[in-house]
Amino acid sequence: MMRNGKSILLSFLFPLTFLVIGGVSFVLADDCDNIPSDQANIGNKIACLASKVSQLSSQAGTLKNQIAQFDYQIKLTSLKIQDTQDKIALLGGRINQLEVSLNDLTNAFSGRAVETYKMSRIESSLAFLLSASDIDSAVSRFHYLQKIQEADRSLLEKLQEAQTTYQGQKIDQETLQKQLKSQQANLNAQKTAKNNLLSVTKNDEAKYQNLLAQANAQLAKFKSFVNSRGGSSILDNQTKCNEGWSGCYYNQRDSLWGNIFLGGTSYLMKDSGCLVTSIAMLASHNGKNVKPNDIASLPAVFTNQGDIKWAPFSVNGVSVSISSDSSSKLDQYLSSGPVIAQLYYGQHFIVILRKDGDNYIMNDPFLPDGYNKPLSAGGYSVSNITNLRLVSFN
Repeated sequence: MMRNGKSILLSFLFPLTFLVIGGVSFVLADDCDNIPSDQANIGNKIACLASKVSQLSSQAGTLKNQIAQFDYQIKLTSLKIQDTQDKIALLGGRINQLEVSLNDLTNAFSGRAVETYKMSRIESSLAFLLSASDIDSAVSRFHYLQKIQEADRSLLEKLQEAQTTYQGQKIDQETLQKQLKSQQANLNAQKTAKNNLLSVTKNDEAKYQNLLAQANAQLAKFKSFVNSRGGSSILDNQTKCNEGWSGCYYNQRDSLWGNIFLGGTSYLMKDSGCLVTSIAMLASHNGKNVKPNDIASLPAVFTNQGDIKWAPFSVNGVSVSISSDSSSKLDQYLSSGPVIAQLYYGQHFIVILRKDGDNYIMNDPFLPDGYNKPLSAGGYSVSNITNLRLVSFN
């Protein structure tokens, strides 16, 4: 009884930090700060923070919650940067050691190769036999030369193995450096997005809720369109690049992101993600590494504001600005590249790629495999285009 009492008491004094299920430990999200950031524990801490970000993104939208999500995302990205930097430093030490070993092996092999060549020239053919005092001595010399050559072959194999390992480590180092650059860009973008949110809302919950209501109204229009088309089942393997244009086709219903929530709302990508997916398609055309889920993770008060003034936002280190213009200027804008078109007064958005004779060719983020299709493939006509969205990336 006393033992059980102590156990109960300890459970109150020391909050549960780890759950063990099936041999796998899960850290409670609220205890992320209690996990050390050293190499032995950094993986658990990253998983913990990622869980907290995911948890916050699916909760009801408040300014406080959105700021908290940014704060945890910034912590998570900062920790990933630390982890990548540690890996680069560790790999750098290994590469330095490999360079020393490679130089030593190269010098050793070069010296051995010269000596073996000289020996093989001296100890060859008739001179090899004539210089020996007897046949046993000749055989001994022959075997000795064989041993030397075997040792040289072994040294050559070690040299080749060291060279292969060295090249592999250098490639890994370059990959980590690129990863680090991307993570640092993400961190800067997240900090900028948080500052933009505070600037737009003036840190005022009422103003945030007003903007969020406008975003929800826009997202509800998108969902209404999807419902009118029979709903939005999840699709697989939708991404296609360089099919009819220099960019990637993305679908809002793709299994890669169809079931994630648009930032700070209860609307899913598969139902209401046509606009952010269209923006991602234009980003790919402009050579920017921005996917639909990257934009969807941002506050919807930036990325789904309907016909009101748009707030600029940053994602993956890319600054995005959006403006509107009349549908009557569609041909004029298409002469400079693809453009986003609003249909049915904001119920749906598509990317118009080009004009082909009397037809317009589009990428529709809702249709299955909806890339490089005529407008008629979606049941649309030019008269359904009510406005244009002009997107610039810096």
